[in-house]
Amino acid sequence: MPRISTLYLLAYNSLQAIGWAVSFTIILCNLLSTASINGTYASAGNLISFLQCAAFLEVIHGAIGLVPSGALLPLMQWGGRTHFVLAIVGGIEEVQELPSIFITFFAWSISEVIRYSHYAFSCLGNCPSWITYLRYTVFIVLYPLGVGPGEIWVMYKALPIIKKKNLYADSFSGLPFSYYDFLKVVLIVYPFLWFKLYLHLFKQRRTKLYKRHDKKSA
Repeated sequence: MPRISTLYLLAYNSLQAIGWAVSFTIILCNLLSTASINGTYASAGNLISFLQCAAFLEVIHGAIGLVPSGALLPLMQWGGRTHFVLAIVGGIEEVQELPSIFITFFAWSISEVIRYSHYAFSCLGNCPSWITYLRYTVFIVLYPLGVGPGEIWVMYKALPIIKKKNLYADSFSGLPFSYYDFLKVVLIVYPFLWFKLYLHLFKQRRTKLYKRHDKKSA
């Protein structure tokens, strides 16, 4: 009989996979019905924001040992994405129609459907080889696509708006720097943190795919 923790992880990953599949469908339907990438945030933004916030559970999963990932890398990814989708995109209407929003949400949706499907099938102990291959391959293109022309470009375009409106001034009133200053630092360190995570994914790819290849050859 499966352990309760395994059933919980199966349910969590399945629901996340379904949620991201729905968001991808919404984005695609909006694109086809309007023949435009405008309206991506208006159509799928709330769902994606909810799914991303719910992903904080993955930090807890790693922290308590429910999964072997640890807490640091999930926290880095969750923090970066959540800040982007809530503080930047959700809080600044002027950036919501940028093409980069479509690029980011499109890349996120595809990669997360694959990732969570892989986790869900792994909980069952029988993950199809093609899903494993996609899980450790599509990130090569989708990850830099979502970060470079997606997240980083949106944050860069948001800078003058943030400075002009002095956004989130109340939240930073007790600090020696503003949110504008904070975001400039984020933009400087973001590529380095992203590259660290990117290399980690390549390390995972070698481990997972070559291990599977060796088992088949044995």
